[in-house]
Amino acid sequence: MGFELHSYPDDAALAKAVGAGWLRQLQTRKDAKTPYTVALSGGRIARTFFAEIRRQVGENRVAFKNIWANVHFFWADERCVPPSDPESNFAVARQILFEPLKIPEGQIHRIPGEQPEPLALRQAVSDVLGVAPVGGNGQPIFDMVFLGMGEDGHVASLFPGEPGAVMASPAICRSVTAVKPPPQRITLGYGAIAAAVEVWVLVSGAGKQTALEESLLPAGKTPLARVLRLRERTKIFSDVEPR
Repeated sequence: MGFELHSYPDDAALAKAVGAGWLRQLQTRKDAKTPYTVALSGGRIARTFFAEIRRQVGENRVAFKNIWANVHFFWADERCVPPSDPESNFAVARQILFEPLKIPEGQIHRIPGEQPEPLALRQAVSDVLGVAPVGGNGQPIFDMVFLGMGEDGHVASLFPGEPGAVMASPAICRSVTAVKPPPQRITLGYGAIAAAVEVWVLVSGAGKQTALEESLLPAGKTPLARVLRLRERTKIFSDVEPR
C-alpha cells in the first residue's frame, strides 16, 4: 500500500500543483509518436483542474505548443446521459478543456452513455483496447488515471458496499447503479485502475476527512483504500487534512 500524500491549503493551490506536474510530465515524454492514454474523472475538483490546465497552457502557448500530440482522452467513469447533459463528465471536459485547447476529436474517446448499456460498454472497451497497450492480465495500461474521491470514499463510480465478487470482476468497464444521481453509470473496474502506470487522486472539499483517513489505513474499507492496496504507488493530492 504505497502512496504519496501531498497537502494544499485549498482547491486552487491543489489544481495548480497537479496541473503543473501533469503538464511537465507530458512535456518530457520521450516518444510523442506513441499514444499517451489518460482517463479523466468528474466532480467539482475536475472543473477547477481543467480550468487550471487551460490557464497554464494559455499563459505559455509556445512551450506547450505540441503537448497534446497523440494524447488520448478516456474516462474513469461516465453518467448514462446524453453528451450535452450538464451531468455528463464528457460535457464538462469538452466545455472547459477540449474546445478551448482545440484537442482533436480523434483523440477524445467519450463513453456513449446515452446508448443502451450493452452497446455503451462494448464501445467503451473497444475504444480503450484500440489505443492502450494490454498487460498480461488482459487489462489496458493507461499512462495516467485521474480520480476524485467522494464523501464516502468512492472513486470513479466504484462505491462502498459492493460484493467481493463484483469488486474482483476482471471487466475493464462495467455498469453501476450509483447511490447518488444520476444513478446509471459506467465505470472502469478496479483491475484497469490498478494496472495504470500512474494514478493521481484529487481529494478536495469539506466532509471528506473521515473517508480519507479510513482510506489511508492498511485495512481501510473504502473503494479508495482498495485501489491503494492494489497498487505499488499512488499519488494523493488533498486540501483535506487527515488527523
